[in-house]
Amino acid sequence: MGTENGGRVSAAATPLARTVGKVRGLVASVGDEGGRALTDTADKIKGFVSRPGGDDDAGQDDAVPDGLGDDPGADEAAARAAVEQERDELREFVSGLSLTEIKSGGWFVRLLRHALSTYTEKVDWRYFQEKYEGVPADAIVDQRIKMAARYAAIEGGLSASAYTGAVAATIGSAGGASPLTVPAAFATVMVDVVYLSQLQLRLAYDIAVLYRVPLDLPDPEDMWKLIRVAFTIKGGEAVSGTALKAVPAVVRPLVKKFFSGPVLHAARGLPVVGKYLLQRNVIKIGIPLVGVPLAALLNRYTTLVAGRHAQATFRNEARVIEVAEALTERTEHPELMLWVAWLVVRADGKISDGEALLMRHLVRLVREQHDVVDDRLARLVDVDPEEVWKRVDAEPGDLSDIASAASRVAAVDGDANARERALVTEIHERCRRE
Repeated sequence: MGTENGGRVSAAATPLARTVGKVRGLVASVGDEGGRALTDTADKIKGFVSRPGGDDDAGQDDAVPDGLGDDPGADEAAARAAVEQERDELREFVSGLSLTEIKSGGWFVRLLRHALSTYTEKVDWRYFQEKYEGVPADAIVDQRIKMAARYAAIEGGLSASAYTGAVAATIGSAGGASPLTVPAAFATVMVDVVYLSQLQLRLAYDIAVLYRVPLDLPDPEDMWKLIRVAFTIKGGEAVSGTALKAVPAVVRPLVKKFFSGPVLHAARGLPVVGKYLLQRNVIKIGIPLVGVPLAALLNRYTTLVAGRHAQATFRNEARVIEVAEALTERTEHPELMLWVAWLVVRADGKISDGEALLMRHLVRLVREQHDVVDDRLARLVDVDPEEVWKRVDAEPGDLSDIASAASRVAAVDGDANARERALVTEIHERCRRE
């Protein structure tokens, strides 16, 4: 780290008040935009220096998630020791990476195998049932998110103490005039990137398991879903240079000021996810004067955001699966139910993510529980209401299960719209048996 006169101050080596004062002093250089927010950020940073990972709701009695520590009553020293042990193990992983793998993003492919292969063999629903018997999934997920954020903050502080301004410049010059041979400082950057990536991947996987959402990781579609959820990647975000969205709004003015040029431009050369994750960390490490507390803040923030996103995503999928299971168990007309459900989904000409998810699980469950596979429905492009009405009219007896299914399908992604309500009303009328 440099000195104050050199333009960089290590927050870990200077008095806290001095660090906070430096952050406040940046307000003038940034301008009006975000000035008041940055002043407030200084106070938040103060709290992170005094208590790394300081989540207001996560105290020392919280259970420590697996892969993060072993002592259920871990204090700060024990938590720090657990993080340091994990970092030591990941240093060995990073030492095996070539410059080509780092620049190409191949490091991330290797990390997926390292982070998930053995872990997923150990951690499944039965594992959590034994460890947290009788505890609702929501409660377990909440605690794991808080503790992951706490460990992420501790690791951010440890890594940031080794960062220098030369690190960001080194990334920008890799492969250019100054060939990179992965010096100690850059290796520290990669340990930070790898640690946070592994932490968030495993956290997202844990949450999926806890909500009993099936993930077949050898399936590329399921693996990509886990990656998108773990790193809050939406659509083409990973390839569109929008990593600033992963940074708290209060510090974006600083990010824009100090990383508007070559560093982010260089990071865009890294492919897809590996690029996205390294870019996010370049933003974190190079802002002058803040160092350790900002790294802790951003590590904690991004992990909380990732955890809450994973919770919302997989909890919603679990809710949809519950709907699909209930409809499949209740119906006496599984094939007809699929046709009616698809008619309702297509009522407004749109297919929401929730509706697509419901149809996917309905088809799977009907196949598994009723041994029904409707090839005609699978080949269908446009559903004709008249064909559905013929199928309804051809069924004798009570069709209350079909009427109920129509109502629940319409509401799976929120309140039914006018077209869906009109169609559900008609379905109820046609299913009525005198």
